[in-house]
Amino acid sequence: MPSPELKRTIGLRDLTLFYVVSTLSVRWVASAAAAGPSILIVWIAALTCFFIPLAACVMELSSRYPQEGGLYIWAQEAFGNFFGFIVAWTYWMCNLPFFAGVLYFAAASVLFAFGPHAQALAVSPHYHIGFAVACLAIITLLNILGVNAGKWLNNVCAFGTLIPLSAVILLGAFSYWKFGPATHLTAASLAPHWSLKNAIFWSTVFFAFVGVESGSAMGDEIRNPRRVIPYAILAGGAVLAIGYLAGTASLLIALPSQAVGGPDGFVDGIRALSTRLGVAWLLAPVALLVGLNGVGGAAAALSSTSRLPFVAGIHHYLPSAFGKIHSRFRTPWVAIASYGFAGMCVAFLGQAGTTVRGAYDVLVSMAVVATFLPFLFVFAAMIRVQSRNPEKNVRRVPGGRPVAIAVAAIGLTSTLLTIALAVVPSGDDPNPTLAVAKIVGGTMVLIGAGVVVFLVARFKQHSRSEC
Repeated sequence: MPSPELKRTIGLRDLTLFYVVSTLSVRWVASAAAAGPSILIVWIAALTCFFIPLAACVMELSSRYPQEGGLYIWAQEAFGNFFGFIVAWTYWMCNLPFFAGVLYFAAASVLFAFGPHAQALAVSPHYHIGFAVACLAIITLLNILGVNAGKWLNNVCAFGTLIPLSAVILLGAFSYWKFGPATHLTAASLAPHWSLKNAIFWSTVFFAFVGVESGSAMGDEIRNPRRVIPYAILAGGAVLAIGYLAGTASLLIALPSQAVGGPDGFVDGIRALSTRLGVAWLLAPVALLVGLNGVGGAAAALSSTSRLPFVAGIHHYLPSAFGKIHSRFRTPWVAIASYGFAGMCVAFLGQAGTTVRGAYDVLVSMAVVATFLPFLFVFAAMIRVQSRNPEKNVRRVPGGRPVAIAVAAIGLTSTLLTIALAVVPSGDDPNPTLAVAKIVGGTMVLIGAGVVVFLVARFKQHSRSEC
């Protein structure tokens, strides 16, 4: 009996909404507004120096190599099996702390929908852990049940991004009309001021643009990926740029920068605005939608990143069970289930020895460092493959090889700077030494574990070939 194949059910609308929910996170809007007006220039710098180069590389690399696996295949084609596996390993491992971080944000946000008494849970580690584990269990189950169930979860969660951002933009405009600006945007206030603290925060602004590469991991489940991926990136990227810039500017104009920030900063800003404007009833539905945005970010990351261990299982770098497709649901169910369970475990480990806020900051920093390491190879792969003649139907970066190399070099430089800055802990962490140890030590353990897994797999393959 032939093995079941993956379903190609992801279309342009699905992939566009996937990019919106996986990349546009409202938590970064509040965090950015808390930094003051100069963050608008940093948004533009991140858009220009990281997102646009990344989007250009994804468009061309996914067109050259449109099969399942995304950046795993790109790094493998450019640098060989070892680097392909390590890139994939680091990328899928980096999303483990990301799950907990984004779900902590969702957990803090939904409490606003249930009144002041519920706010006592905002500092409860048990509540945040329970919320993260429960959401990951549901996300994992839906993704196992089929691509349709997984993609509709992503599509629905996209409204948790679009509606709250639209609300804050409208509320900001109304507040400006009625009360005037809370923050004056002048040439002096917009100029970024260099300091180590500011530079550390800028690294998370660049992190907010991560996600456009993830859809390509599902290449064999996308209808006509060479056509759909570029258009979805363009549409999703436009929403992303408008959402981050307009959302941040609206909060800055409507509220003092110190009124927002932290895991619940966005909803706290909505509460202040809605109360001030006499529409306090708006808080509860927006808080629930913001929670949905966090759940959608985790769902999108799990649905795409779980395809990497699936491909590694097919290539026999992980146990062959990871490469199995469910006979009924036609999903890589072992890879999805294993990945979801690992995310639940990290939700417990990230809380050890720190407060909820400290755990949130550590989880974000771990995710930034581990996430950006694979991008070094994505940009380098883009440069490497320029010497190879592409197929006729491959979409290339406008301007050809010189422009492609220049764009990739800009992205590579931005990525190196972001990694360096992300290692420094938050100033309000109660134990900064422990935070640094978790970030650096955790990242090194992840990479080292990947090297061990690869070497063991190669040894087994070599032993079998000699038998």
